[in-house]
Amino acid sequence: MPVKEKLAILDSSIGQLGFVVENVHAMVKSYYESFGIGDWKIYTYGPQLLTLMTYKGKPTSYSSRIALGYFGSTRIELIQPLDGHTIYTDFIEKHGYGLQHLGIYVQDIESSLAIVKKSGIDVIMEGGGFGLDGDGHYAYLDTEETYGICYELIQRPIRRHEPESVYPLVDDTFFHE
Repeated sequence: MPVKEKLAILDSSIGQLGFVVENVHAMVKSYYESFGIGDWKIYTYGPQLLTLMTYKGKPTSYSSRIALGYFGSTRIELIQPLDGHTIYTDFIEKHGYGLQHLGIYVQDIESSLAIVKKSGIDVIMEGGGFGLDGDGHYAYLDTEETYGICYELIQRPIRRHEPESVYPLVDDTFFHE
């Protein structure tokens, strides 16, 4: 497949850096205090929010606490695995905590995945339905062995649920678990 077709899945450059962390709340506070990065929006991704969850091609169930913030125009995603076997727990077992993926925003994830699969790259984990209208979809690609990093394709939801908490806060609800 020509390189131009492979690159056609990109709507822009890398849009997200995804870090697996031990504690989202502690890391959000640290990023804010050290670098001034914030506002952070905190969500729990799991069965209550996701209508699609697969791991290595099979339906699964997991939950993770995530925090979304921006460093300039690049989104930073902090991910704290809570339960279930995921690409995040695999990463921790292999590398410890740290940079786990580079996220690429796409307009149409289904056509993007078709192009990726045609080039021989498999999907390790998918999740979908996290938008208010049941849209929003992400897919982690099996690229770590070849490229040294996992790539994630992300189709953003049109409307997102309200976050569980935001940091920095006006009141003390941030650390309420």
